[in-house]
Amino acid sequence: MNTGLVANGVVANDPVANDPVTNDPVADDVVQTGAVPASFRYVLRLGDDALVAAQRLCWWATRAPQLEEDVALANIALDLLGQARALLDHAGRLEGRGRDEDALAFLRDDREFTNVQLVEVADTDFAAAVTRLLLFGVYQDLLYRRLADSTDPVLAALAVKSAKETAYHVDHATTWTVRLGDGTEESHRRMRRALDDLWPYTHELFTSDAVAARAAADGTGVDPATLRAPWRERITAVLGEANLTAPEDGWAPTGGRDGLHTEAFGPFITQMQGLHRAHPGARW
Repeated sequence: MNTGLVANGVVANDPVANDPVTNDPVADDVVQTGAVPASFRYVLRLGDDALVAAQRLCWWATRAPQLEEDVALANIALDLLGQARALLDHAGRLEGRGRDEDALAFLRDDREFTNVQLVEVADTDFAAAVTRLLLFGVYQDLLYRRLADSTDPVLAALAVKSAKETAYHVDHATTWTVRLGDGTEESHRRMRRALDDLWPYTHELFTSDAVAARAAADGTGVDPATLRAPWRERITAVLGEANLTAPEDGWAPTGGRDGLHTEAFGPFITQMQGLHRAHPGARW
């Protein structure tokens, strides 16, 4: 898989009965007859989450506040990219239409991507990168640990491996959250701002829909709503140690799972896909 990343999605009223990835009537018929398992959509969204998160994080590879952090964030981004590759490869096999990880990463339009908006929002500073890594990392850690018991043996194996990686991601984000939150007045202010900016996007992580409900019902996946309480407990503990508090719940943007993305997503995905689309089929 090339390392240039980004994806697109299509709005669908019923994400199980219709095909939010292609908006293709022929594909819709295939899905409705059961030729493509509903788990395809579930695995695809997990792959999209990891893919976009990796692409966002790798931007910091030469911009972190110290050399060691350049390396650390690059390694975390590579972990996420590895998760994305494995998940998208599995999704392509489940779909059965001949699309591999590259096709799913680089040859979909923005409306076809089903990642949550949290992972695509542009970072305003290093504090925002740390905050997103914490918020998303704890969610992933809880999710993968539950998915280790998935009835899909491939997904279960991927989850076991990924859980080992996310444990480190959370530990790294926790260290920086405490360091910045309980540091100088300026670092505390920036962490406070990052929390206020990103907190509304966390609600989408725990929103159930038809795709998640079906995956949970057949044991393939996890109902995201069941992760909210343990996520909140862990996040609250870290924020308390960092002399920070969780913002009040209010505005809760959503739509990422249905292919509705933030303004920053279009340019972001164009850059990610540019090399692959300019040289289709190239190998090096």
